[in-house]
Amino acid sequence: MKSRILKIALNTIPILVMILLISFIKNDYLITSFYIIIILISLLIKYEKKDFLFLIFGFIAMTISEYIFITTGVETFNRNSLFGIMPIWLPFLWAYIFMVIKRAINILQR
Repeated sequence: MKSRILKIALNTIPILVMILLISFIKNDYLITSFYIIIILISLLIKYEKKDFLFLIFGFIAMTISEYIFITTGVETFNRNSLFGIMPIWLPFLWAYIFMVIKRAINILQR
């Protein structure tokens, strides 16, 4: 069980780094570049079956969901580099989170 928790934690570390970058980097396009690099490095270190599918699904689903949340007033962002309403890095963060959730479920099922 400890091995599973460690594997899940290791998959989660890049998410924490990505979130921390938001406070330190004010340029949304630079953050997006770092996110893409983090995602690519993660995939180079270990690619699991259907990782890319989950990245694409997470990107599309969360872009649409965030758009709905923002246009209905549930959420607001001061940074609005994507569609004039949300930060461009946000769908990349969510896409990676979707992939990590899938990986965590796979780890727990083993």
